[in-house]
Parts: sequence; structure tokens; C-alpha cells
Amino acid sequence: MPDKMYLPPMRPLSTQRLSFPALGRMLFWSVIAAAFIGPGTVTTAASAGAAHGLDLLWAVGLATLGCLLLQEAASRIPIATGLSLGAAIAHRYPTPQQAWLRYGLVGTILLGGVAYQSGNILGAVAGLSLLWPPGAAWFPVICGLGAALVLWPGRPATIARILGMIVAVMGLAFVALAWQLRPPVETVLEATFVPRLPAGSGWLVVGLLGTTIVPYNLFLGSGLTHTQSVAHMRQGLTLAILLGGLITGAILMVGTQVSGAFSFAALAEVLAQQLGGGSRPLFALGLFAAGFTSSVTAPLAAALTAQSLLGAEAPAWQPQGRNFRLVWGLTLIVGVAFAMSGAKPVPAILLAQALNGLLLPLVVLILIWMVNDPSLMSATYRNRWLGNLSLLIVLGFTSLIGLRQLVRAASSTFGFSLSENELVLPILLGLSVTLSLAVGLQINRQLR
Repeated sequence: MPDKMYLPPMRPLSTQRLSFPALGRMLFWSVIAAAFIGPGTVTTAASAGAAHGLDLLWAVGLATLGCLLLQEAASRIPIATGLSLGAAIAHRYPTPQQAWLRYGLVGTILLGGVAYQSGNILGAVAGLSLLWPPGAAWFPVICGLGAALVLWPGRPATIARILGMIVAVMGLAFVALAWQLRPPVETVLEATFVPRLPAGSGWLVVGLLGTTIVPYNLFLGSGLTHTQSVAHMRQGLTLAILLGGLITGAILMVGTQVSGAFSFAALAEVLAQQLGGGSRPLFALGLFAAGFTSSVTAPLAAALTAQSLLGAEAPAWQPQGRNFRLVWGLTLIVGVAFAMSGAKPVPAILLAQALNGLLLPLVVLILIWMVNDPSLMSATYRNRWLGNLSLLIVLGFTSLIGLRQLVRAASSTFGFSLSENELVLPILLGLSVTLSLAVGLQINRQLR
């Protein structure tokens, strides 16, 4: 039977300009920062600080730059064509024989979204529990209902602005904590711009990349309806993602105060000892904001992805339609149920990052094909050589993340251990570079 689906015509939006202040544009795009600064980022960045001090601040900067490059490319597609990333994929691969790609992407994005959602709810609950331990049993339900209230009206652009304001509160909390530590400015600048790779830090660098560059965020960013020009989009997106990078760097600085096994409670206790009792509620507020904002964006991104790949503009897939609400509702319910099961937050977060690592290179590869496709993007909007070089470097790093997760999965499954001191990381890096070079040569042939 034919695989019927509605494909809207491509319609460039670049002539429709909306002139609103840079702060408003930043708040609009802060939904991306809200999506990647969740409990996973708190866990990974704080662990990096606890293990290696400020030495991995450069990796935070690298991850932030990679996130910006990918989000800019994904957000340029709807401005050029009127189609989100998912709808552009459906438009480019519409036949029944190509349906496996659309359904496969939806399935993996939903699986990753559910995994992340579990960690998001648990992170938000951990923040609330630091403030009021007796109510912990009900906190997953409270967080879930709060997220549902934000999502139910079906206004993604309004959600983006609400989350932008919450991100500002979260950022103030973590930046205030980092400011109280008073790290020397010259030390911070050196750690930010001079790469160092201390012994045993290789996987943490990969983890910082993986927790910042999240596959469903690319569908989320390209699925938000707006009428901004390319210049306005780039301005707002840059400000928002740089703010996210600043917050991640502040979390890493805060993590330098922890020694021993990492946990949210241990970090809060150390901060209280080092900076006084007022730092505990400040950290709890930041952790709750990180978890809550991400617990809204994960279901929203899952619904936008399914909408764009399967439903396009069909009524049931509109933000107030049955199918759209069903997707974000199921994602939210599974996350709340998992949080109420008594699972530990840190292992759940690490599992979500593992799934993200496996999916990420595939989504980046598809994005590179999309922004270089002459049948989809006019010459005005297609990548130039520098843009392609940048995306191919990001593809190399994201492939390294995916290969790392495969190695870890194989180690766990077959019961063998691969030490970081062996040649595993250089070998995986070589494979990632080879993939990027092969894709680059193919794109060069396609555009001749």
C-alpha cells in the first residue's frame, strides 16, 4: 500500500522580517540552551571539574561552538524552504521505499527523548529534594504536571520564551556560585583557550560534547515557527547558545569543589561547607531549573520531530492536535513513572547520554546532506566551503562520541575492559576522521 503523507510545498521565508530586540531573539532561542543544560550537563560538567579542575574548560567552549554550528544549519533550512528539518527530510525522501528512514528517525528520537526525560525529571526532583526532603515522593508528579501545564496550550514559541526566562534564573544561580569561588581570571582564560588533556580525561571531553550536542535539539530548533531573517536568527541563536556555554562553564567551576564520588547531594554539601549555607538552596534552584526546563523541551522536541517526519501539516499533528499531544504526553508519563520507580538519577542520565551518542552522528550526517542539497537549498542558503569544513569537523567529533558508546556497550556486554591508557581513543579518532573525509569528498563531487 502506498505510504501516503502530506508534504507541504517549500516556501522561502527570508523575505518575512520580524524586527524585535536582540534580547527578545535571545529569549526565543534560549529554548536550545534550556534543552541541553539539563541534569546531564550538570553531572558531566561538575564531574569534569571535580576530576581535573579547570583544565577542561576548553572542551566546554568546543562543545558550545559545535552546538552553535549545527543549530545554525538546522535553523537555516526552514528560513530557506519553509520546512523544518524533519519536513525537509520527508520532502527529500517521500517514497514508500524510503519510509524506513523517517520511521527509524522518529523511533530513535523518541527512545532518546524518553531516556533523557527520565533523567530530566530525576534531576529536577533532586533539586527540589535538596530544598525540602520530606516531599520527595510527590516531586516527580509535581514536576510532570508542571511540564504538562506548560505544554498543553500548544504554543511552542511561547514555551520557548518561558523557558528562556527560566534559563536566565538557572544561569544566575550557577554563575553566582562560580563567582563566589573567585577563580583567577588569567587561569580561567588560559583553561578556556589553551587545550589540555590530563591523563584519564579523554572520555570526559567526549562526554562534554555529547551532553551539549543533542540530536533532538536540531529538530526542536528547526521546528519552532518564526519569521526571523537569517541574520536575526544567527544573532539570537549565538547569544542564547553562548549563554548556555557560560552556564556550563560555571557548573564546571562549581564542580572543582567536589572530591571523591560525584552526586548532587555531595556537591551541595561541599558548596555549603566552602561558601556557606546560602549556596545550598542556590545550587538546588539551579539544578531544579535545569531539570524542569529540559523536562519540557524533551517531550516538545519528540512531538515536533514526529510531526515533521510523519504528519507535516495534518490537523492531528498540529500543536493542539491529538497525535502531537499523545507523543509529548507519553514521553512525559514514561519519564515520571521511571522517576517514581526509585531509580538513581546519575545512572539514568548516563544511559540517556549513551543513547544520544549512538544517534548523534546519524543526525549530523543527514543535516550535512540537507544543507548541501541543490534540490532543496538554493545557492543563497547552501553551505560555503568554510561552513562545510566546520560541519565535517563536528561530524568527526560526534562520530567519536558514537563509537565511544559502542565500545562501552561492547565492554559491558562481553565483560572485557578497555583502559583509557590503551590505543582505543586514537583508533576511534582515526575512524572518525576517515568518515568525515569520505563525506567531504562526496559532497564536493555532488556540488561540482
